[in-house]
Amino acid sequence: MTKIIKIIPCLDVKNGRVVKGVKFENLKDARDPVEAAEAYCREGADELAFLDITATIENRKTRLEWVKKVAEKVTIPFIVGGGVTSIEDIKTLLDLGVDKVSINTAAVSNPGFISKAAKKFGQDKLVIAIDGRKNSAEHKLPRLEVVIKGGTKPTGIDIVDWAIQVEKLGAGAILLTSKDTDGTKKGYDLEMTKSVAEAVEIPVIASGGAGKLEHLYEAVTIGKASAILAASIFHFREISIPQAKQYLKGKGIMVKIVRITCYPTPTAGCFPFDLKL
Repeated sequence: MTKIIKIIPCLDVKNGRVVKGVKFENLKDARDPVEAAEAYCREGADELAFLDITATIENRKTRLEWVKKVAEKVTIPFIVGGGVTSIEDIKTLLDLGVDKVSINTAAVSNPGFISKAAKKFGQDKLVIAIDGRKNSAEHKLPRLEVVIKGGTKPTGIDIVDWAIQVEKLGAGAILLTSKDTDGTKKGYDLEMTKSVAEAVEIPVIASGGAGKLEHLYEAVTIGKASAILAASIFHFREISIPQAKQYLKGKGIMVKIVRITCYPTPTAGCFPFDLKL
């Protein structure tokens, strides 16, 4: 059976605002998270990711007040991550209306946390975020290496080995982001994406580097991703969700098409379209 590819906009949130940088650095303001969430729901996004990107670096929990405001408005599955370190953290987020919780650094630090969370809440509620970088041959490190704490700390762990382990521990999906390509708009790290996707059975969400429609297609056909996450191209109105879906559909990729009519207002932040496919 041919799988349906999901399109997932990502809200990287800092100080209550959606931000976007390059290679996890030089962050600039993009938009209001609630306004963005409402716009992406109207445009037909399949899921929405919300990442409190400085929570782990600042050694704090997810800012629940930010999550709550968005959770009250979203009408699609909602993934939240950043600062999640305990079973209680996951329960609190799910009680707020979050559909899936993303764990990154805490999973690397304590792999047993994954299995405990999966047993408590179910595999479908658990997304393991893996941030990675590519090392050159002269380094005595894995070519594809896991990094944590917002990409600031290398681990020496091979990405594929870690992906296989988190699947065995009970992860429901993997959110894979290449630090090297993040925000560059030069395309996803297809080697990294394909290596992970071919090593596991669970869905792999490709993240980091989308700059044009062709990159989305490559993530699926070459990278073997089950879902495509992007930020810059959607936040800065370079490509809309309907445009992405129409393009992929035209290339023979299965996507979920919904009937949407949307016309822009001064605050809507959406593209003019009448999608009736």
